[in-house]
Amino acid sequence: MTRSYQIRTYGCQMNVHDSERLAGLMEDAGYVRAADDNADIVVFNTCAVRENADNRLYGNLGRLRPAKDANPGMQIAVGGCLAQKDRGEIVKRAPWVDVVFGTHNIGSLPVLLERARHNAEAQVEILESLEAFPSALPARRDSAHSAWVSISVGCNNTCTFCIVPSLRGKEKDRRPGEILAEVEALVAEGVLEVTLLGQNVNSYGVEFGQRTAFSDLLRACGKIDGLERVRFTSPHPKDFTDDVIAAMAETPNVCPQLHMPLQSGSDQVLKAMRRSYRADRYLSIVDKVRTALPHAAITTDIIVGFPGETEQDFQGTLDVVAASRFSSAYTFQYSKRPGTPAATMDGQLPKQVVQERYERLIALQEQISWDLNREQEGRVVEIVVSEGEGRKDTATRRLSGRARDGRLVHFNPAGVVDQEIRPGDVVTTEVTYGAPHNLIADGELLSHRRTRAGDNWAAGRRPKTSGVTLGLPAFGAPATPEPAAVGGCGSR
Repeated sequence: MTRSYQIRTYGCQMNVHDSERLAGLMEDAGYVRAADDNADIVVFNTCAVRENADNRLYGNLGRLRPAKDANPGMQIAVGGCLAQKDRGEIVKRAPWVDVVFGTHNIGSLPVLLERARHNAEAQVEILESLEAFPSALPARRDSAHSAWVSISVGCNNTCTFCIVPSLRGKEKDRRPGEILAEVEALVAEGVLEVTLLGQNVNSYGVEFGQRTAFSDLLRACGKIDGLERVRFTSPHPKDFTDDVIAAMAETPNVCPQLHMPLQSGSDQVLKAMRRSYRADRYLSIVDKVRTALPHAAITTDIIVGFPGETEQDFQGTLDVVAASRFSSAYTFQYSKRPGTPAATMDGQLPKQVVQERYERLIALQEQISWDLNREQEGRVVEIVVSEGEGRKDTATRRLSGRARDGRLVHFNPAGVVDQEIRPGDVVTTEVTYGAPHNLIADGELLSHRRTRAGDNWAAGRRPKTSGVTLGLPAFGAPATPEPAAVGGCGSR
């Protein structure tokens, strides 16, 4: 009898992509994705960065206990950063958990599940370092038209608020030939857009001593026929070099979008965070990007209320936000993360002080976002149609998608339309209204292009890569992947 699985993902893009790998592993092992919440196997892919991550995990595990008691054959697995951190503590606090695995051994999940069934006892396996790059594993992709492609894992930085380096390890770079082969494999499956993924993409190449490795990689992606959009996340300001900006501007399929974490606009706070750049350096990068790409949408991450932050420090953050004019910002109130240096620093701020500053920052950023979106009115935008965004517009019959600069656009699906508009198809239209958090296009479409990605979406097919490990050390024209490197399309 075929057993079903469900993966519940928490946290960052890294975890989302890891969950695609976990899904690929499960399906290669003969499991099928559950159609509802009544799965035979539930896998939690956890994050240790988010506030109250522990409480959320154990609360969710507690809610599953009655189902486990009623069905002893059900299995529960916990992986990801919180599993790497808590290890055997998870089965002590939740003894109904069957498997605990870490960030370095996601490929072990099917074997651990089988061993737990055979031995009738929990299996805990946490490796201290990465033995094989995750992209060597199969992946069941969630989208027919866009895909994550890891270029590195781990991080060599030591930010005092972040626990990621201790859980994911030192930076480990993939060889460019492997990355380009995976991108070509995805394009061959109909994917239009890839996002190059790393904890710090700008330091890519440190392992093999190539200073311009990341800009070279962007340019090489520009030579792949059929690849329409390239994005990347996240760069670190300390490693951002002019050759990357030039590659962004000179490579047509690299999107005019940049997500670059600021964290704070105060030099004093940046120093306490061990962020080895200062506000002037950050603003100089923003200026250079805007000079090379005048219409680029720049977004960021900001932490409010870091230990020791004064009102003057916070004003520095407001000043940098005002000068940078971010399209949007992911803003966070500082909260302690056990195991980080910042958790034991003097100067922890009262909640009410942090909340008041946070509200001021939100008000400023929302006004900037709205002003910039209003400036988009009258512009013609190219949109890759997506699913699962803007469902609140069902009553108006609008569809949704992303412009090249990453902005969310809700559009009127009437006008020049070639049959049904599907997720993965490409349309062009004129922006009629810039809302605070998105763009509206209520006029008729100017064009509609049906794509293979749209065909695959309509047929229920999703790309399923089987792992690409060519180990090629150099850039240039990407090698054509061996047929075995790409499996068939998996069904949803």
